[in-house]
Amino acid sequence: MPLISVVTPCYNEEANVHLLYEKIRLIFSTHFPDYDYEHIYIDNASRDTTVALIKQLCTVDKRVKLIVNARNFGHIRSPFYGMLQARGDAVVLMASDLQDPPEVLVDFIRQWEAGYKLVLAIKKQEINSPIMGFIRKKYYQLLEILSDVSITKDFTGFGLYDRIVIEELRALDDAYPYLRGIISELGHEAALVEFIKPPRHGGITHNNFYTLYDMAMLGITNHSKIPLRLATMFGFAMSAISILVAIGYLIYKILFWDVFALGMAPIIVGMFFLGSVQLFFLGIVGEYVGSIHTQVLARPLVIEKERVNLD
Repeated sequence: MPLISVVTPCYNEEANVHLLYEKIRLIFSTHFPDYDYEHIYIDNASRDTTVALIKQLCTVDKRVKLIVNARNFGHIRSPFYGMLQARGDAVVLMASDLQDPPEVLVDFIRQWEAGYKLVLAIKKQEINSPIMGFIRKKYYQLLEILSDVSITKDFTGFGLYDRIVIEELRALDDAYPYLRGIISELGHEAALVEFIKPPRHGGITHNNFYTLYDMAMLGITNHSKIPLRLATMFGFAMSAISILVAIGYLIYKILFWDVFALGMAPIIVGMFFLGSVQLFFLGIVGEYVGSIHTQVLARPLVIEKERVNLD
């Protein structure tokens, strides 16, 4: 029997883990009775009863498996690590908050049966946050301009990955993997499945400005050198403009010595402008240095505290 691994990262999702289990169990019993599956929860050191609830499911159903992290390793490393622990012929990654609809799993497996090694879920519409949808759209447009490869728009990691793809991800040995970009780097032809992101069933979102910024900058620094080159070209251009302006002021002052007064305003405005530009590009350089630092440290993706029903 083909084995499908469903990996669901979670953090403080006590309101959702049991319903998610029931939905996935129902999908396999109804649509794929000839398939075996395992449901792997990877918990990022939840502070509520999430772990206890999953352990109860583990005692009832051996197909439910649990990895508990020693601490919160973040929203990038933990899901990736969970995928590498799966042993299925195909691995499905979805969030445990039910905003990645489990029902899309049916389309995933059908496309996989048709021969696709990758099946990616594309967020068609975001009901509860049109503003975030607009910002996300503009970000992907910017990333498409900057990136060396074509990044799939509105893909968040929710999708199906064939065993071949999983082993390629394992071989990369990336310490801080940007999954959305890596998938584009691998170059496999992917089937795209659109879905509408539903409202949250229970609990609160754990995404904030920092986590979204972290993901956005990771996409840029991992897949483009253009910001660094823009800094170089902009610095050269500003140097040339400054020299021309200085020569112009000098000539004008010589010709109209008694009536031309420079004043302090242009100097102050120019200083603040150049200072802000320098800080901006220094921040860009810092992002690249931070990314290199993370890779050089080569720390493990996750340190496990315990695992249940997994060898």
